[in-house]
Amino acid sequence: MKNTYTIFLILALAALSSCSLKGPYALTNKVYKHQTDSVVNVIEQTQPPMLVDSAGAAVPGEWVGTVNFNLRKPNYVIIHFTAQDSIQQTLKTFTLVRPQVSAHYVVAKDGKVFHMLNDYLRAWHAGISRWGSITDMNSCSIGIEIDNNGNESFNDVQVKSLLALLAQLKKVYNIPTGNFIGHQDIAPLRKPDPGPFFPWKLLAQKGFGYWSDELLELPPDNFDYATALKLIGYDTRDLTAAIVAFKRHFVQTDVTPTMTQLDLNILYNVYRKYAP
Repeated sequence: MKNTYTIFLILALAALSSCSLKGPYALTNKVYKHQTDSVVNVIEQTQPPMLVDSAGAAVPGEWVGTVNFNLRKPNYVIIHFTAQDSIQQTLKTFTLVRPQVSAHYVVAKDGKVFHMLNDYLRAWHAGISRWGSITDMNSCSIGIEIDNNGNESFNDVQVKSLLALLAQLKKVYNIPTGNFIGHQDIAPLRKPDPGPFFPWKLLAQKGFGYWSDELLELPPDNFDYATALKLIGYDTRDLTAAIVAFKRHFVQTDVTPTMTQLDLNILYNVYRKYAP
């Protein structure tokens, strides 16, 4: 058991510390290695907690390592735009302590993919957010930032690299189709990204998220759009914000906070994909 555990730790250390210590980001890479070494040290702790009962007496304990475990894998991918002017500015932001933000990947305009955090570690990209019953999206997701200021289209080279990255993540972690979503979806009151210019339809055609069908049927007379939004995953405590977030993702040509008949038709179609 000890040999198995040691091998696991060595592999984990190799994976978590596999970053270059040369180049313009040598200093931040060194900090990254130091912090991942600290994570491994925490994992290596094999002492049971010191417990006392209500009378103050020590509770006996012993460490017995199980053989049935692995690293927690991500189950969602959250897509963002950087809302900054260049890839260099974003990389600088994510390598400073003060902003307290990060992502697993950043995709540049020239298609280059920057991997900034091991996929099994928790990035600080989602913030205060909710999707369905999940209130800590950082702990179950991979964050991908696209170099885009929020007022421009996403170029073909960039999207091609993103699709390759999404295909890899979906394959490695078996991420469900419906679990590729945007920051706007999980934080409708705070965030507009990746916004109405993002090619969600193309992503859905490739198996990353859903999109409405070309032919839409009218929802039934008793269709409750607020409940449908909630069942998809939206936080409907502020219904107006949830409507805008939904329309940014699935309508895109109109992001006003009202539901037209077309919006209702699209919602009904998408809702049946998420909650068949």
